[in-house]
Amino acid sequence: MVVGELTTNCDVAIIGAGPGGYVAALRCSQLGLETVLIEKGSLGGVCTNEGCIPSKALIHAASIAYSAAHSQNLGITSKTKLDFRKMQKWKDGVVSGLSSGIAGLCKNSGVDVVQGRAFFTSSSKITVETSHGPADYEFKHAIIATGSVPSVMKGLEFDHKFIIDSSDALSLKAIPKDIIVVGAGYVGIEMATLFAKLGSRVTIVYRGPSILRHMEPELGMEVQRKLASLGIALYLNSSVAEWKKKGKIAFAKVVGKDGKGKNVRFEKMLIAVGHEPYTKELGLDKTQVRLDEKGFIKVDSQRRTTDPNIFAVGDVAGAPMLAHKAFREAKVAAEAIAGKKSAFDNMAIPLVVFSDPELASTGMGEEAAAKAGYKIKVARFPLSASGRARAMDAGPGFVKIVADSETGVVLGAHVAAPNASELISELSLAVEMAAQLEDIAATIHPHPTLSESVMESAEEGLGKSVHMARRKAKQG
Repeated sequence: MVVGELTTNCDVAIIGAGPGGYVAALRCSQLGLETVLIEKGSLGGVCTNEGCIPSKALIHAASIAYSAAHSQNLGITSKTKLDFRKMQKWKDGVVSGLSSGIAGLCKNSGVDVVQGRAFFTSSSKITVETSHGPADYEFKHAIIATGSVPSVMKGLEFDHKFIIDSSDALSLKAIPKDIIVVGAGYVGIEMATLFAKLGSRVTIVYRGPSILRHMEPELGMEVQRKLASLGIALYLNSSVAEWKKKGKIAFAKVVGKDGKGKNVRFEKMLIAVGHEPYTKELGLDKTQVRLDEKGFIKVDSQRRTTDPNIFAVGDVAGAPMLAHKAFREAKVAAEAIAGKKSAFDNMAIPLVVFSDPELASTGMGEEAAAKAGYKIKVARFPLSASGRARAMDAGPGFVKIVADSETGVVLGAHVAAPNASELISELSLAVEMAAQLEDIAATIHPHPTLSESVMESAEEGLGKSVHMARRKAKQG
């Protein structure tokens, strides 16, 4: 890395140190490229500091507290006391440790980390506004990894007091008595479940006819039943028409398609209606980088933009907006810059919802597979037939595999179960390698485990699951 009087030269300059940015920086360094990683916030980005990690830490803690208080049928009758401040302190420790770990990895890998706001001044130069003044970086290649920001609703703009985003929700000092969640995607459902388990009265308001619309309908129905048992009020085909403050509380008018309204009290209203790619103030007009009709940066299979020197990874480069997609894209971009044959050609990008029960999907659903021209076979195994699930008092759930009926090739899989987030990896591998139902069914799975349900589902698809009731075949 050459430092001049005004400009620092480098092989790769990366804007954003979230999942896509810091992984790209580490991989670039591994490949011998002099790398600068620029971040205006904390290392790890929103995922580590305000999203994935803190939310899962609090969801885990809330689930332990809820289970302990609702396990009388297991013979557990002791009372639990919830210390929310201590819970938040523990969560903050988890976040701090991981962010420090990323900093350590960057230091040990020789990545130059720069704190400040970056923007392009040309297709080969970035200016960074730092606490010490502006600094210029001349690069051979750049990677944009600026992520996304919560979408804003007209009339429900964030004031970060009454109307909050998910980052606000995860850093509250006290558990709200009443909270409205606007939106029923994975963020909305996770947050609603979290606060209900912490003791809040939760109301979900969603303009659509069903929750989790990007997943198989039966997955959403499994969670919807649990929402009801948690005491969560669910208003579908509805919206918040207006809201008014009244001291430390507020009231929202929730209106359905029929025009009828109901006033709902709240201390906090969480807006969780999606995210938008963050390209604001990046100076992209000084480059050849172009956006698509939804505002995402256009990229090819190597994550190269329409400017040949500049790449983009993560949320800013298109849906699905998932950290693990960003990890993979980051490695592809770094390897492409280093001249290696690498492309983002993955067949399966798993989606997980840390709800109750956990949900996970990978590959195609039934409708998508049929639309793609496949004659499909759907194999399904209920958790009620799983010894491990019964021993865990897991409740309802299932593993469903969508396969090509002619070849048995696994096209997709969908899980509603405890630890669905872990079970889905085997099924993602099956989709990625075009495995057949027989490959899964013939693989010995340990007993008693939830993973057996994956094997049993494959066996059911082949018509030979011994743990599913079926009529005896006639002899002769």
